[in-house]
Amino acid sequence: MAVRKKTRAGKAAAKQVAPTPATSSAASTAARQRRLQQQTQQKDAAAPAKPGKTKPVQAGTRKQPEKMPAQQLDKPGSESELQLEPRYLAPSYRGSGKLQGLRAIITGADSGIGRAVAVLFAREGADVAVLYLDEHEDARVTCEHIGNEGTRSMAISGDVRDPAFCSKAVKQVVKKFGGIDILVNNAAFQLHCDRLEDLGDEHLQETLQTNIAGYIHMARAVLPHLGNGASIINTGSETGLFGSKALIDYSATKGAIHAFTLSLASQLLPRGIRVNCVAPGPVWTPLNPADKQAKDVAEFGKDSDMGRPAQPEELSPAYVFLASPVTASYISGVVLPVMGGPRG
Repeated sequence: MAVRKKTRAGKAAAKQVAPTPATSSAASTAARQRRLQQQTQQKDAAAPAKPGKTKPVQAGTRKQPEKMPAQQLDKPGSESELQLEPRYLAPSYRGSGKLQGLRAIITGADSGIGRAVAVLFAREGADVAVLYLDEHEDARVTCEHIGNEGTRSMAISGDVRDPAFCSKAVKQVVKKFGGIDILVNNAAFQLHCDRLEDLGDEHLQETLQTNIAGYIHMARAVLPHLGNGASIINTGSETGLFGSKALIDYSATKGAIHAFTLSLASQLLPRGIRVNCVAPGPVWTPLNPADKQAKDVAEFGKDSDMGRPAQPEELSPAYVFLASPVTASYISGVVLPVMGGPRG
């Protein structure tokens, strides 16, 4: 009797696992996937060894520098002291009046990305106010280039951590230019720290108050003067997307800037004011040589997808695109990565 029951159970089990059209299809798919896997494994085995480092990539109209000098600057970092001058003039860029008659404020415009943006804004017809900390010679050079493009400039020295300064600066710009149409929040403080336990309160507050509070102070100060069609552009960072183990506080503020951008864009949309953000990868500006040791500066940008840092002139057209009502009238709440690849 037991044998008979076992036989029946065996038949039932066999009946349960009997092939069906569905199981046959699944088995066929699994076999196909294994075959494809074997083909890929064969190709991998035959492929030459991958190079250890990315060869620098050139994709623009002129070859950009690939080797950075081993140099360290004192903070806040002066562009005039860099051994390799950042490229910011974008000689291949032709203006077409995309910002004609508009008036812009750019913080941190004395050097780096801010200077490059100021030059192209002027080339597109905008008057530009250069806000900076105390790099007076750099600010003078930026204003000189703005004038060379045929528009008005003004330079204002001060600290964006101070809301009173932000309000005063905005009033000065309104008085001279007659109004404001564009704000570019770009001023930043960066100082590496390899261990969170070593991140002091003073260091932390310097980063927080400059990089995120300063952005909020400036946006709040200009808002009464912005009308329909105006725009705000914030400078974020790849570190705000992917983090950086040696820049925990800086990365946190850049992530906050991205969130601030999306939140403010939603709030201001009914008023016809667009808010966007550019998230750069490594860019050759005074910011990093005024932070890293000289030996690390020499390696700056080599681990990016393009195997080199960007030059400021490779970033500035993105700001023109987002600022112009001609090109970006339907774009708000965007964090635009300009990182030389998907991972920076």
